[in-house]
Amino acid sequence: MFATPAYAQSAGGIAGGLTSFVPLILIFAIMYILLIRPQHKKMKEHKAMVAALRRGDQVVTQGGVIGKVSKIKDDAEVEVEIADGVKVRVVRATITQVLSKTDPAA
Repeated sequence: MFATPAYAQSAGGIAGGLTSFVPLILIFAIMYILLIRPQHKKMKEHKAMVAALRRGDQVVTQGGVIGKVSKIKDDAEVEVEIADGVKVRVVRATITQVLSKTDPAA
């Protein structure tokens, strides 16, 4: 009885598919610029700071302990003197800040 013409929806093709990915690409680009890149930069700076530790440097650990580096044990550990005669072994990665650097020996 009622005959209505059926119109086919126009196919978007490649252009339609590409425009649906543009917001996703923009979100990833913004996340990279705001989160990932600064985090990588901060990690690189921390690694360089920890690698440059020397005997006599005053450091702060993640736990908030302030002490003076008395011995570099190996790549993973540092011996820190927190009081007269009190030495503690600390993992290098837990050192968050170097308060004062010592001059290199002549």
